[in-house]
Amino acid sequence: MFLVLPPLVVWRVYARLRKMVGRQRLSRYRAPITLTIYSLLSSLVAYATLAHPDRVWWLAGSLLAGAALSQFGIRHTKFEPTRGGLFYTPNAHLGFALSALFVARIVYRIVEVYFLAPSLPRSTGEFMGSPTTVVAFGLLAGYFIGYAIGLARWRSSVLRTKRLREAAKSDT
Repeated sequence: MFLVLPPLVVWRVYARLRKMVGRQRLSRYRAPITLTIYSLLSSLVAYATLAHPDRVWWLAGSLLAGAALSQFGIRHTKFEPTRGGLFYTPNAHLGFALSALFVARIVYRIVEVYFLAPSLPRSTGEFMGSPTTVVAFGLLAGYFIGYAIGLARWRSSVLRTKRLREAAKSDT
């Protein structure tokens, strides 16, 4: 397991970071899938933090802060409705910074568990008991949830405008 998990995590992090720096086609499924996955993960993290009630507040605050950052990200996203589809280029700096923060926290945690104090017993509750981990996850999840909502709203707006334009054209 220790030999399989790190390459899998590195591959997923690389794939996520690569998507943050270039022009992307917006499919009808991307925003709902992202919204669903990060909402479920946030619910699981919230459940895991129930053993530490103050961590739930840290999670809620960081989710809200991540959502506020997502609005900044949406405002700095380049949107392109073309005949070939809907495209967008996200603000690479913000998404990269949040992902790097979360990855750095996970790497530190792995080093702590396996190298600095390997003899201490560990549990999921203890992992989520760390406010640093909870805040790092909350910022990232809040950002991706808010960004997915922003993408879905933009897509809906563009498609609504297109329908209205086609309806006006057919009326004349």
